[in-house]
Amino acid sequence: MAFTQAAPVLANPYLDDRMLRSLLKRVCPPNQLGELEQTLTDLGDAVVGELEPRIHKEYRFEPSLNHFDVFGNRIDQLQLSGFWREAKQFATRWGLVSTGYDKRLVQHARLHQFARVYLFHPSSEFFTCPLAMSDGAARCLQESGNSALIERALPHLLATDPKELWISGQWMTETSGGSDVGGTETTAKQDQRGRWRLTGRKWFTSAITADMAMVLARPEGNGHGADQLALFYVEPWKADGRLRNIEIDRLKDKLGTRKLPTAEIRLNNTPAELVGDIKGGVKMITPVLNTTRVWNSVCAISTLRRALSIARDYAARRVVFGMPLLDHALHQETLADVQAELEAAFHLTFYVIEHLGRSEYTSAEDPSHALVRLLTPALKLFTGKLAVAGVSECLEAMGGVGYCEDSGLPALLRDAQVMPIWEGTTNVLALDVLKALRQVGGLQHWLTAIRSLTAQITLPDMEPVVKQIRESATAVAEWLQKRSSTKDELPAGARGLAMTLARTLALAVLARHAEWSFRAENDPRALAAAKRYARLGTIRLAVPTGNEARMLASDIYA
Repeated sequence: MAFTQAAPVLANPYLDDRMLRSLLKRVCPPNQLGELEQTLTDLGDAVVGELEPRIHKEYRFEPSLNHFDVFGNRIDQLQLSGFWREAKQFATRWGLVSTGYDKRLVQHARLHQFARVYLFHPSSEFFTCPLAMSDGAARCLQESGNSALIERALPHLLATDPKELWISGQWMTETSGGSDVGGTETTAKQDQRGRWRLTGRKWFTSAITADMAMVLARPEGNGHGADQLALFYVEPWKADGRLRNIEIDRLKDKLGTRKLPTAEIRLNNTPAELVGDIKGGVKMITPVLNTTRVWNSVCAISTLRRALSIARDYAARRVVFGMPLLDHALHQETLADVQAELEAAFHLTFYVIEHLGRSEYTSAEDPSHALVRLLTPALKLFTGKLAVAGVSECLEAMGGVGYCEDSGLPALLRDAQVMPIWEGTTNVLALDVLKALRQVGGLQHWLTAIRSLTAQITLPDMEPVVKQIRESATAVAEWLQKRSSTKDELPAGARGLAMTLARTLALAVLARHAEWSFRAENDPRALAAAKRYARLGTIRLAVPTGNEARMLASDIYA
């Protein structure tokens, strides 16, 4: 018979993940660890045994929209995948949102939650998108102080019963702008009974099936600009399944996230509730953005981890030139680089998650608040770009079979591409890092974190790594000081600054954990990852070029 290549096999994603298992041993309280490990093992079994077979069976399915019934009545009926129709059951079964608010776990609740999300995401058909928005909406409502809406919506957002669970949308983007919402044209007007009504067009509404949505609109009489917007709460669907004065124009034909129903919609006097004041809506919705950016980062590293696990297993099974592909030196170097980048990003992501959990149980003076504000946009920027490059490398590592749809790699690559876009592109996030630096008083908290982490690294052969971290931190401080008073150079170099902040701290976090793992687990792999990551470099600072950049960007010489 002709040769047939053995397919890669997806192992239990928790039991197969050295990074996550090691991290939890270090940071999870002993009285919580055993139960969490069992939960994650069971979740890993569910991913492999329940979700993956369904994904492979329905990998070509895409949602569809039927505007009218047979008699010409407007119905805007959606057809979803089998998993999307049942996803609430899976989300509540594993506490993918509610666990983050479990007061019994106190500051470790976010660790428990995002460990689950990390395992779930690559097999979720991007149901993590509405779950992220639901998490953000819950935090937003809690901070709003609107007792009526908190009582109305919060129990549903945090429900553990699938019949009670609500998912939330986040309707901001319009044709006039995405990250720049200053041109928002959707208006809000009170009717004769004092009920707010929204009218306008929203250009990107992910998970249009959502049970509620947080919406930016401009109240009647307010001026132009983002600071004149208000935040509103909408329940889009009536009990009979019809939309409340909303029409779905079409579903977006996207590069990736194909099973996630993203729509263009029109609001026609849609009833809404004002969340806070009639101004300052952008500030009010910030907790949603901060939360979803952390979800984005977790999903980015989760996607890369899945792609690498498939490429690695394939390399162990594929024999070329007389030996397994995994035994070829150049292939080892290629996958080793991806592993080192992933390992650094993984530990930085969960470092931010640790501080997020701490910030939710401490006063505003605790340093964790400033760190979360500064690191969240930098982390999302860093992990989003890494996911695209890393998944692409893994697909290439499988050759032609990786390029085929039913290998699963093309879908991972397409889905990874949304990570540097959703909740702020790389440049938008880089500029937000500059804003965050102004808000938290500069580099003080970042430098303190660097010093604290490097103080825990004492192995002699890690001295060059510690030296590199400190030199990188010094370079950041000098670069920032030199350009802090310039009008154009600071924003022009913001991308390199944000990336260097992230990569430097990622190396420090990885090296700190690597030393612990070597001493506590007698495992040298994290040390090897830290050393390799250091060789890949941390400094991405750039010298802005002004007229040269303008000429090349526009391709105009005048």
